Amino acid sequence: MLPKPTLKILSLCFILLLSFPFSVFAAEAETAIDTGDTTWILVSATLVLFMFVPGLALFYGGLVSQRNILATMMHCLSALSVVSIVWVLWGYSFAFGPGDNGVFGGFSYLGFHDVGQSPKEGLTIPHLLFALYQGLFAAITTALISGGVAERIRFPVWLLFSIAWVTLVYAPMAHWTWGGGWLSKLGGLDFAGGTVVHILSGVSALVAAIVVGKRRTFPNQTHPPHNLVFFFIGGMCLFFGWFGFNAGSALASGALASQAFATTLMAGCAGGIFWIFLEWRLRNKPTLVGGVTGVIGGLVAITPAAGYVTVLSSIVIGGVASLVCYWSLNALKAKFQYDDSLDVFGLHGVGGIWGAMATGIFSTKEVNAAGADGLLAGNPMQVLIQLEDVLVAVTLAFAGTYVILKAISLFTPLRVSDDQESTGLDLSLHGENAYNTFELNSSEPHDTPLSVYEKDSYNANQTSLKGV
Repeated sequence: MLPKPTLKILSLCFILLLSFPFSVFAAEAETAIDTGDTTWILVSATLVLFMFVPGLALFYGGLVSQRNILATMMHCLSALSVVSIVWVLWGYSFAFGPGDNGVFGGFSYLGFHDVGQSPKEGLTIPHLLFALYQGLFAAITTALISGGVAERIRFPVWLLFSIAWVTLVYAPMAHWTWGGGWLSKLGGLDFAGGTVVHILSGVSALVAAIVVGKRRTFPNQTHPPHNLVFFFIGGMCLFFGWFGFNAGSALASGALASQAFATTLMAGCAGGIFWIFLEWRLRNKPTLVGGVTGVIGGLVAITPAAGYVTVLSSIVIGGVASLVCYWSLNALKAKFQYDDSLDVFGLHGVGGIWGAMATGIFSTKEVNAAGADGLLAGNPMQVLIQLEDVLVAVTLAFAGTYVILKAISLFTPLRVSDDQESTGLDLSLHGENAYNTFELNSSEPHDTPLSVYEKDSYNANQTSLKGV
């Protein structure tokens, strides 16, 4: 028979021994990787990549002249490539690092240092997956800007601009809004990128279009879209991928992702049908271009609100987006005569501004307790908070884009020569022809006689084809 003190000590040790594994397992459970959530974000990241390449590339490529489709697609491909590398080296750290001043993320994650397979704090997915998912957002946002300067920006300038813009404009706004920065602390709502993605890209595209200058023949002799089938396929790729963009921003599979999926679908549909009816009423004929444009406008507007509003509210948001975007693409552009080649500002800038403000009107905690009630739920202050976010995004995009382009222009011209623009950027910059049907005696109208670029590039292209 052991003494009572010894029995008490052994009993205590036994109790501690039994409790130890449970405490360890509990800690692991709180920080464990959830395979369902991880699978959904892997799928979502793939959807975002698909909406980017080939989606955005086809969408933009179908809208330009056939002599500029490859150059336009190159803007998308190069943005994906160069921004992704910048994101690993320093962009992610600047945007999502644990900076302690609310303004700058810091240097903790340079080169993806400490960004590995362990869960990111507060999430159930690997930190590495979260970082890569956010990197795709940064890349496609940068690529959107290219639509404002399509058919005349020099390719080296585009590469330099992409590196500088994602570093000095996108990363700060992402940190302020999503990375624990000062805007998030003020209570602004941006579920998937109304300010960070759409307002930044739309306003930046407008500024870039003005700084780089108009196309030589704008507005009298610009070429119509050369392939509306490409445009349609690209637009539907965008629609398809947008579910990864919005529903994936829940960062877990579950109820909130389902809500964002539903609001995204209905806003896109509402935007498309409202635009079709608007065209039918004002121009007597509904067009495919209008329908797809309306869908994209609705998707842009619902992006910041997707996880904060009801399905019925999403229909209103998407429908109104058609009205404001239609006005911006027609009346506003006609009045000020800015050459935003592919209407990035009209869709993403104006649509993003409406979406951010609509979030402040329609958001409700009944949908997302982590969000906030908006105007219709009895909290008019949320509209003012959203307005502040909009003004910050507009100011940052305007100032940042202007300074970056002006700085680049000190060292190299921003736009191609008149001869290169007339020939087309595919041949003059990249030595390629999209369709391989070009003939030297083509009846296609040219602004100037056939140049040396056309003759030399055509001959080189035919020679390379013989070796395929």
